Formats: sequence, structure tokens, C-alpha cells
Amino acid sequence: MALRILSATGVGGFTSGCTTCASWREQQGLDGGKTNRDSEIVAESTENVGAVVMGRRMFSNGDGPWGDDPFEGHWGDNPPFGVPVFVITHYEREPLEMDGGTTFTFVTDGIEHALEQAKAAAGDQDVEIVGGANTVQQFVAAGLVDEIQLHVSPVILGDGIRLFESLGSEPIELERTRVIDSSDVTHLRFQIT
Repeated sequence: MALRILSATGVGGFTSGCTTCASWREQQGLDGGKTNRDSEIVAESTENVGAVVMGRRMFSNGDGPWGDDPFEGHWGDNPPFGVPVFVITHYEREPLEMDGGTTFTFVTDGIEHALEQAKAAAGDQDVEIVGGANTVQQFVAAGLVDEIQLHVSPVILGDGIRLFESLGSEPIELERTRVIDSSDVTHLRFQIT
């Protein structure tokens, strides 16, 4: 079982999506995109995942109290995860069961507790952190991540949240384990040493 990050960025490090890949678009509940080797690699990156962790803004783009009619995510009634998803938030909420095997559990007592629940749910499979950037930063800074998978698009985004910002002054050593290049996306995989 490994804890891995799956993210897409532009060249400048701002988070984005692999918007040209049909498999990524499908995971977001969107149509279109190209079905090619890039799409296959993005789809492969979600294999052997038994649980997912994400931040509140990745789930709903919000950061305040849930309100009387809380948002149920960007993905409709049948989210693409098909596994338990643990959403890190400051605000309590009952679990949200969706079609297709996805249940969103809202964790209010920190990344370690979210990881503990995700590992228990995943069993022998991997736990994947899918974002947002602040959630990724918290897990990396805490030294909890085993692997980073990045899908880098050839675009410089002018604004956003950098994926690996504010991690402290100590370098984090990486071992490159895969590089696959195409005209649309460069796929990188690193082990944290």
C-alpha cells in the first residue's frame, strides 16, 4: 500500500487538469478529449486505488460552513471514484453516499486522521491524494507521501495555486521512476526518498 499524489499542472506549477485527455475528462464527469496514449496513462494512474483523499475546495470549491442545502460535488450522482473518498474540511457533515460505490466521508480532525481512515478503507490497495494543492502541500510537508504522479501540460497558467509551494526550506529528495513524453502531456512519476 502506498500513499501517492495524482495531479496535473501547467509548466509553471499551477494546478490544472489533463484537459486534453479523454480519461481525465471522464473522471471529472466531462465529455470530449483525446483517446490516445496520454489518456491511457492517466487512466493507468488510478489503478489499484482503494481510497481517495481530497480537500474541501477540491470537493466543492467552497471553504465555509455547508449551509442548509450543501453542495454534493462536481461529478453528479455517479462520481468517477468508485471507492471511498475522504474530504478534509473544518465543518462537520454526514457521509454522502453516491451511486457507483463512492461515499464521501467528511473528516474534520486533520490529515493524519483522514489518512488513517483512507488506509483502513483501502486495505492492500493504494490511497491517492487528488487535491487540491493545499491538501497536497500538507501531506508532503508532513512526510507522509510515498509517490508523486504528475501530468504536466505545455501551458503556462498566469494564476492559481502552485502545487508545491510553502513546503519549508529543506529539500525533498525524489527518485524519478518514469518519464513519458508526448506533444500534449509529459507524465512524470517520482518516489520520495
